[in-house]
Amino acid sequence: MTHDSSTIVALATAPGLGAIAIVRLAGADAFPVAQRLASTLDVARPRVAQPCALVGADGIPVDHALVTCFPSPHSFTGEDTVEFSVHGGPLVSTQVIAAALAAGARLAEPGEFTRRAVLHGKLDLFQAEAVGDLISATAPAQAQVALHQLDGGLSRRIAALREAVLAAQALLAYGIDFPEEDDGPVAPERPIAAVDEIVRQLEGLLATAGDGERVRRGALVVLAGAPNAGKSSLFNALLGRERALVAELPGTTRDAIEADATVDGWPVRLVDTAGLRETSDGVEAMGVEVSHRYLEAADIVLYCSELPKATQINESSLTQSPRFVVLGTKSDLVGARNRSSNDYLFVSAYTGEGIPALRALLAGRLFGGVVRAGGDMALLTRERHRVAVAAALGAIRLAGEELRAGEVVLAAHQLQEAVSALDALIGVVDREEVFDRVFSGFCIGK
Repeated sequence: MTHDSSTIVALATAPGLGAIAIVRLAGADAFPVAQRLASTLDVARPRVAQPCALVGADGIPVDHALVTCFPSPHSFTGEDTVEFSVHGGPLVSTQVIAAALAAGARLAEPGEFTRRAVLHGKLDLFQAEAVGDLISATAPAQAQVALHQLDGGLSRRIAALREAVLAAQALLAYGIDFPEEDDGPVAPERPIAAVDEIVRQLEGLLATAGDGERVRRGALVVLAGAPNAGKSSLFNALLGRERALVAELPGTTRDAIEADATVDGWPVRLVDTAGLRETSDGVEAMGVEVSHRYLEAADIVLYCSELPKATQINESSLTQSPRFVVLGTKSDLVGARNRSSNDYLFVSAYTGEGIPALRALLAGRLFGGVVRAGGDMALLTRERHRVAVAAALGAIRLAGEELRAGEVVLAAHQLQEAVSALDALIGVVDREEVFDRVFSGFCIGK
């Protein structure tokens, strides 16, 4: 990806029909390029939407737009930036972009605007990732986590940990530089206590990775069980719409059906799977195989049984896993004497019985860590976060071991390793491979 100061242009809003579309222009020559399209634009009036007639490279009028200038460094990227609010639709925005290209700009690459914001110190890597997460959020919890990250909540937590490591380094450096003092100017217990506290905090942060990654991607909730056990009806009930076909004929679902949903505000990916049974039907057998793959990957499996009996459940040893929740489906058809067991949660897609309790159970099982933490949204939401914090934690633990063994120099080296891991995480160090991974999934206009 290009890292120069050339002027870039792209559509910043979703393509398609709409009231307005925004074309973003940024770079060293953003203002001169914009004035070639809008001759009446006054670049000395920052952050004021100015009505301007836009013309193409051939001098033919393109649109009447509102044009806003954002001088450096007070812009999203930190560079001179211009935003054209034009009439929505693919034609007008395409013509404006073509005119900007003819005037000297180039088409932006995926994520380049946000990447430039990072390079110019307007955002750190956490905040840049949060931009993408907020755009793609489909559940309130996802938006809350992304906003907290965009506001710098996670960045501040990492920065505080980094400062704590640097303070521990300073204690060791003072002891190394002044060995002539009686037992050193710093009591040995002080750096050990400091390191132990950092370990505790890093362990707590690392423990958020499971919840954080589930919030960002949506927890995988798989409905499984024998054919005609009510899986598809329950799938539709949890989803709130008719997505899966429902029929009395066993084996209706031949393949896995996946859909995004929210459970008490938390994001889940619901999967309706083919019924688990031995079959000579080749297509159904393929569906059963797909079902087993989803069972292995699931965060929670809702094992559905139409008539809850221990003999039925025991046919599948999978249900012994703590990831499994055993449901007595079609509770409206089950007599009271069949509800004596406490091993089942009885639900009915037809009457709605048990559905609120099931939603609460899923939210508690999948995202209880966040709830128990008082709603703290400073979560590690990506594998990149988890790997870096784990590396820092490993280095800090080794530093503690070295300190207890009296190896102060080796401990100081491990502390520096921890700082390096945290620096790469927050973006203090410009590592190209990290940047490429972060921005590769962004849309063109971001």
